[in-house]
Amino acid sequence: MAETHTPNANGSASSSTSDDPNDCGLSELAEKDLDTLEKVSRDLMQAALKGQQLFSDVVYKSLEGHETPLPPIDSFKATPEMAQVWEKILADPELMMQSQSDLFKGYIDLWANTTKSLMAGQASPPVIEADKSDKRWRSEDWSDNPVFSAIKQSYLLNQRFMLGLVAGAKNVDDITKRKVTFVTKQMIDALSPTNFAMTNPDVLRETFQSKGENLTRGLMNLVSDLERGSGRLALSQTDLDGFTVGKDLATTPGKVVYRNRVMELIQYAPRTEQVRQRPLLIVPPWINKFYILDMREKNSMIHWLTGQGFTVFLISWVNPDASMKDVTFEDYMREGLFEALDSVEKATGEKAVDTVGYCIGGTLLGTSLAYMAKTKDKRIASATFFAAQLDFAEAGELLMFVDDAWMKEIERLMDLQGGVLDGRTMADTFNLLRANDLVWSFVVNNYLLGRQPQAFDLLYWNADQTRMPKALHLFYLDNFYRKNRLSKGELVLADQALDLKDVTIPVYMQAAREDHIAPYPSVYRSAKLFGGPVTYTLAGSGHIAGVVNHPGANKYQHWTHGDLEPTLDTWIAKAVEHPGSWWTHWRDWLYQLSSDEVPAREPGKGKLKALCDAPGEYVKVRS
Repeated sequence: MAETHTPNANGSASSSTSDDPNDCGLSELAEKDLDTLEKVSRDLMQAALKGQQLFSDVVYKSLEGHETPLPPIDSFKATPEMAQVWEKILADPELMMQSQSDLFKGYIDLWANTTKSLMAGQASPPVIEADKSDKRWRSEDWSDNPVFSAIKQSYLLNQRFMLGLVAGAKNVDDITKRKVTFVTKQMIDALSPTNFAMTNPDVLRETFQSKGENLTRGLMNLVSDLERGSGRLALSQTDLDGFTVGKDLATTPGKVVYRNRVMELIQYAPRTEQVRQRPLLIVPPWINKFYILDMREKNSMIHWLTGQGFTVFLISWVNPDASMKDVTFEDYMREGLFEALDSVEKATGEKAVDTVGYCIGGTLLGTSLAYMAKTKDKRIASATFFAAQLDFAEAGELLMFVDDAWMKEIERLMDLQGGVLDGRTMADTFNLLRANDLVWSFVVNNYLLGRQPQAFDLLYWNADQTRMPKALHLFYLDNFYRKNRLSKGELVLADQALDLKDVTIPVYMQAAREDHIAPYPSVYRSAKLFGGPVTYTLAGSGHIAGVVNHPGANKYQHWTHGDLEPTLDTWIAKAVEHPGSWWTHWRDWLYQLSSDEVPAREPGKGKLKALCDAPGEYVKVRS
């Protein structure tokens, strides 16, 4: 008799026997396997019916004239640019012939290597290698199994071919080429063999071991995400019930000491007996929530700063609803930054503060500094910028989303939503900038492997997005990203023509080497706009980890050099690399500006009384 081993749901093997050596045990299909098959079929049917009902609801809302979550056919607004670039490509026979020749040669070599591996059992060096940072190919099967190795390399050859054609297109402006490259890469990423059950070895293994239950669970996960998004896919990246803001995240002790319609002002409790006389006011971005700077004690910048002897104040922006659609950039300056400055003075008695602006909060801070310079307002003694831009000429991939077509689409969406841009739209845009990590990896995990996303603090924060008021957001996109008016000295705010050369206070500019939101060359251009002394520091990693890098983690590195140079390349050539976090370098810079100390200040003990405990109420409002 032949003995076979059938995988159980847990991956172990059970034995069955058959008198026929050719039927592989199928004649004795266990009753439990039939029950499993019946259960899988029933669950698939229920999920399909539920999904059909959701789709019907979406279509019904669309026919009735309601907002539909279905994306437009050209969701990237790139049809004219695609046509322009491919017209240039097809009209360039030299580019086409060379690219096709390289592709054909790659396939010949791949076929030869794969045949050798299959027939002779000899491993061959790959024809093309994936980028080492590309996590899609972590499974050993993509390199050890000849078939999957061939699938992977074939995909990579096609990827190189397509992106090479776009890169080689002549007489195309940079913005158009960047947009077409982005869209082409989105399509290529979507067609990756890792995203399909039959060409992903991990999914095939899971399907075999679980008897298809992973696909059933995955379909149920998909239906659940569609239901949560009211028919629009709300892809789950983490367990949204895994954390509570104020309990697990944003736990540094403090008090809300001031509140208005746009912000709450938090004063954090001291952790030293003496503190620097000059308070520190942090202006985070309003495009997401401030607690990226106060995740957990082990990586919280806020907690660390209080331990370094700083009196820390922080603006917690409101999560606006449609009633705030007409709130402007100037309102955020006056009711946000300026009222925070007034409140810090009331709480501490100090007339001047050190300030920090992170990302878009830095854009607001820099603009406000130019306005304050014009109006002789000297309440800010120094300014630090984390991954912030003031010159948007090299602002990276986000420049693709501010052309005429996109601006009309954004305004249309905000009008449909009552005058705000919903947080999910913002999240989707940023996720697409890193689609393989923030979209497709979760498609595979949630829908193909049928797993639930785990609780992860950073992804929880990433999903906790905020809404954008229409007037504020359109002003920001048009004046900074589209027309770059501040850097040109063309921005007029509250009847004042602004020029950053008027800003002569000490400035510290931090950038991150892998930042795709605020690229470090763009931050360097911004640093050169000021009229006073500027210290530029380049950190390792990206927009988040490059900023939030606690010294205790001993991760990454940073580069420093005393003076700005005429060019970034010259600065880099002269810069000195240091291991670990840049925080201590920045702290010492602040210490040098003012070394005077006073007894520690307790929140709510001054002229401003405590309204509630940190992290306040505004940060807890979900979109």
